[in-house]
Amino acid sequence: MNHGCSEKENVEKPDSKSESRSQEAASDDRVLSQVRAVASAAPRLPVLRVLPGPSGRGDRGRLTAMRIAVDAMGGDFAPSEIVAGAVWAARELPSVERLLLVGVESAIRSELTKYRGVSSKLELVSASEVIGMGESPSQAVMKKRDSSIVRSIELIRNGEADAAVSAGNTGAFMGAAHLRLRTLEGVIRPAIAAVMPTQKRPVVLIDAGANIEPDPEQMVQFAVMGSVYAREILGVVHPVVGLLSNGEEDGKGNALTRAVFPLLQKSGLNFRGNVEGHDVFEGETDVIVCDGFVGNVLLKTAESAAHAVGHWIRQEFTRTPIRLLGLFLLRGALRSLKQKLDPEGYGGAPLLGVNGVCIVTHGASRAKAIFHAIRVAGEWIGHGLNDAIVADLRKLPVP
Repeated sequence: MNHGCSEKENVEKPDSKSESRSQEAASDDRVLSQVRAVASAAPRLPVLRVLPGPSGRGDRGRLTAMRIAVDAMGGDFAPSEIVAGAVWAARELPSVERLLLVGVESAIRSELTKYRGVSSKLELVSASEVIGMGESPSQAVMKKRDSSIVRSIELIRNGEADAAVSAGNTGAFMGAAHLRLRTLEGVIRPAIAAVMPTQKRPVVLIDAGANIEPDPEQMVQFAVMGSVYAREILGVVHPVVGLLSNGEEDGKGNALTRAVFPLLQKSGLNFRGNVEGHDVFEGETDVIVCDGFVGNVLLKTAESAAHAVGHWIRQEFTRTPIRLLGLFLLRGALRSLKQKLDPEGYGGAPLLGVNGVCIVTHGASRAKAIFHAIRVAGEWIGHGLNDAIVADLRKLPVP
């Protein structure tokens, strides 16, 4: 039974592609060392907060209809919550032309039986393998070539999709994107950008977990990509860039930040210098640059602090009847605050620097998060962000 969802007819089974994939393997092996570095971050990210973001492949231009591949098998609640989010998006997002649900066909069809009148926008793309959260990203990408993650990325490479969304193994998703799509011209390593709310305006944190040991040149590229993102997507005319360190003085930091500092001074970016942890949420800096290890820890700490504050608010407001009355009177303000801090309403985080639109979502994403990730993917397509990144990287002074 079809359940209103047309199976993708031109999806070839693994055995019919064995010859072409064996030829790909030789090319893949040449960049496997790079993928291991890209995929060395933790298999999942903390909850990331991002506003509408980057474009599709650089030469696509503006599109009026989008085709988005969704890894239906990725995440703690796959495939049920992933399929639910996709069904929701198919019904509510008119600009999405097709949603390609990639994964184990029987599992996806079983979930689709729960919904009446499933949109014809939904199509199945069969993938016989699943990359688990605990698997080695580099090994899984190379061995599980028919996994939902790899197949989602391949749909972009083959021109059958304009974007890919995954709540699965973050390292594997990044590695597959790096291998299959390659990087934009001039980009050494892709980086994850996360947008965080501040007292004044959003701040772009880059890298948020893709590269735990970048070199100084890569860090400068992160700053450029983050600055382009802030300018093109967040609308900041002259983004202020800061280098995350343990002090504002020029000589503060470790060997990496001290090496990056003079390069950023000469980069042509609007570089303000070092910034400390307390600067992150003050809203005076538009782009904060750090390595993926520091960025990932910062995000997890912020997430934990937000949960703690929410717990304390509930605890204090329920101590007495008078406080409960105050809670009732403040319900509108608290509802607005909850909406602002709700991570599932922001979609996911862009993997900047790859030649395509790849969106990383939290491993614990529910249907709402998947819906918004698809929404954000549709908004990113056609913005021309990748072209802008390439253009700005060309402006960097030659070492």
